[in-house]
Amino acid sequence: MTYGAANLNDDAAGAKSTLASTVYQQLRDDLLGGVLEAESKLRVEWVVSKYGAGASPVREALNRLASEGLLGRHDQRGFFIMPVSASELEELTRTRCWLEERALRESIAHRTAEWEEQLVLALHRLGRASRLSPQNLFSLNPDWERLHRIFHRVLISACRSQWLVGFCDQLSDHAYRYRQMANDGESIQRDDFGEHRLIAECALDGNADGAVEALINHYQLTAAMCMERFSQGEGSKAVAGRAERARR
Repeated sequence: MTYGAANLNDDAAGAKSTLASTVYQQLRDDLLGGVLEAESKLRVEWVVSKYGAGASPVREALNRLASEGLLGRHDQRGFFIMPVSASELEELTRTRCWLEERALRESIAHRTAEWEEQLVLALHRLGRASRLSPQNLFSLNPDWERLHRIFHRVLISACRSQWLVGFCDQLSDHAYRYRQMANDGESIQRDDFGEHRLIAECALDGNADGAVEALINHYQLTAAMCMERFSQGEGSKAVAGRAERARR
C-alpha cells in the first residue's frame, strides 16, 4: 500500500510538472510573439481559463517566466507583462552585441570542420525560407524564425562556453519580441539573407573582425527599425495591433 501510494504521488507530481511546462511554453510563445499586450495584468484565474490548467501549475509557469524577465511581479498584486520601450531596446541591443561579439570571436578561434559544415547548412536552409508567413503577412514565418535562430546559435556554438551561449539565447528571445513588434506588414527594404551570408562568409574565412562588424550591423539595423516605431509614437500601438490581429 505504501509503495502504491508513493507511485500515485509521483504520478501526480509528474502530471503537475507536465502541465506547468505546457502552460509555460504556451504562455511564453504568446508573450514573445506579441499576442498579449504589454503591461497587462495576468491574473491566475484568467491564465487558468485561457490555457486550461489548474492554479498550481499556472503559478509555477508564471514564476518561471518572471525569473526570465518576461513577466514582472507586484507584491501581493500578481503578475504583469513587461513593457516594451526604446530605452530597454537600446540596452538590450547593446548588451547583446557585447556578449555575442565575445561568443563569435571565441567560436571562430576554435572553429572545426564540423562547425563550418553546420554553419554552411544553416545558412543554406535559412536562404530557402520566406521571412514572412505565407498565411499572414503581418507576422514572421515560424519556419524562418526557427531557421534564423538555428543560424545564430550555430554561429556561436564553438565558443566553448554553455553559460555564454545560454545568456545569448535569453537575449535572443527578448530581441525576437521586438522584431515581432517592428514587423507591421509594411515592405521593408532589407536584404536579410545578404546580411546573414556576409556574417557567415567572414566567419568561415576566419575574419573575426569582419564577422563581428557584420553581426553588430545586423543587430543594430533591426534595432533601428524598432526604434523608428517608437519615434513615431507607435511602439505600444504596434504591439496592441499585433495582439488584435493574432486574436482574429
